[in-house]
Amino acid sequence: MVFLESVFGFFSHDMGIDLGTCNTLVYVRGEGIVLCEPSVVAVSQKDRRVLLKGQAVGERAKRMVGRTPGNFSAIRPIKDGVIADFEITEAMLKYFVGKVHNFSNWAKPRVVIAVPSGITEVEKRAVKESAINAKARKVWIISEPMAAAVGIGLPIDEPIGNMLVDIGGGTTEVAVISMMGMVHSKSIRTAGDEMDEAIMNYLRRQYNFIVGETTAERIKIAIGSAYPLEQETTIEVMGRDQVKGLPRSITVRSEEIREALKEPLDQIIGAVVETLENTPPELAGDIYTNGISMAGGGALLRGIDKLIQKETRGIPVHIADDPLKAVARGTGLFIEGIEDFEEFLEGGDEES
Repeated sequence: MVFLESVFGFFSHDMGIDLGTCNTLVYVRGEGIVLCEPSVVAVSQKDRRVLLKGQAVGERAKRMVGRTPGNFSAIRPIKDGVIADFEITEAMLKYFVGKVHNFSNWAKPRVVIAVPSGITEVEKRAVKESAINAKARKVWIISEPMAAAVGIGLPIDEPIGNMLVDIGGGTTEVAVISMMGMVHSKSIRTAGDEMDEAIMNYLRRQYNFIVGETTAERIKIAIGSAYPLEQETTIEVMGRDQVKGLPRSITVRSEEIREALKEPLDQIIGAVVETLENTPPELAGDIYTNGISMAGGGALLRGIDKLIQKETRGIPVHIADDPLKAVARGTGLFIEGIEDFEEFLEGGDEES
């Protein structure tokens, strides 16, 4: 059996997958991160058929969001970090895995998938079944905070407190990790998507001006901030007048977007403070000395490290290098050393 496992592992591209609300990243064993595409799929409205023939998955599908005719739509099958549409997620996974793996009937990949720490057992089972149905041979589950901590190189195998804040598209994960285990964690469904929605709502209230989620995300990336900037800036935005129904443009200031983002940022700060309050004193001392590490796309929001440092009474905050890929790198490191890490992973489910 061990011999067969080694043969299968040699011929199949074992992989780690960060199945994110906004983006899916795939790490192939021995190669690194080989795919990073939006978690978006174009679907026929008539029969819910995925439009794979035109490769309407990922980047191509994302460009269709808000721009499709009535006969099909571009949807995101992952909602708040969990599967909202099982069938479409399965098709998306099958497409992404197929792009990086040459299938045969006997050489299928073993997969480690990162999921939010707060999801239910039913939701975990849905993730595993989607991967099995997408041609995975064996599936393990790892929590996103653990994967991100490994991906950014935190010493989580040592008896010291490591605190991680991972702000993704659908969830924010806050965890204190020590000795390969999570001492305390908090998962909230407030993250990048809610920031985009907050911007859309602000523009509607203040200017009777309607923009889509793609434009709201562009505004956030261009001028969004969590803390006052040394030099405030502006952006001109195209959208639709809510009263007249006609296209128009407005100029938006970075101070306004910071105000728009206050509510979701307050919720994230609340999760960080609550986690610190529930951390044992010895580990809290480690965190105060070593600081808080940040990963995920939300870590790129200007000044969010300064805001967290201020609200935690001066605890240093470190943003990881290339934070968008931290979770994917972590799943990859687990799959690279799967024989050593298997006891720390959930599942190991095999296709039937």
